[in-house]
Amino acid sequence: MGLGFVVGVFGVLILAHAAYSTIQYRGLLKIMEEEFSGPPINVVAELLLGLALCMWAALTVPGKFLSIHPDSEENRIVSLPANLDFMIFNHRGKVFPPEMNLKLKH
Repeated sequence: MGLGFVVGVFGVLILAHAAYSTIQYRGLLKIMEEEFSGPPINVVAELLLGLALCMWAALTVPGKFLSIHPDSEENRIVSLPANLDFMIFNHRGKVFPPEMNLKLKH
């Protein structure tokens, strides 16, 4: 497990705790028969911290961005049709068989 994954799990736990704290606060207000005007400032701070941690983890966990430029050395052209508007590069779809003879049942 990488650091980004651990930070993401910690962020989700903080968000869950903030939700639980808000529910508990609303229950306390019902007992005291007061109006709910919004969550306490510590819950709002917890939400912002959890959001920041989750966003940081979401941006770092997937890995590095790859080039999408057609002239890049990392991309190899698989097929070059007559119409150059639709150039096909290496992608995850190459693991599937080229022709899947699937017919719809009527």
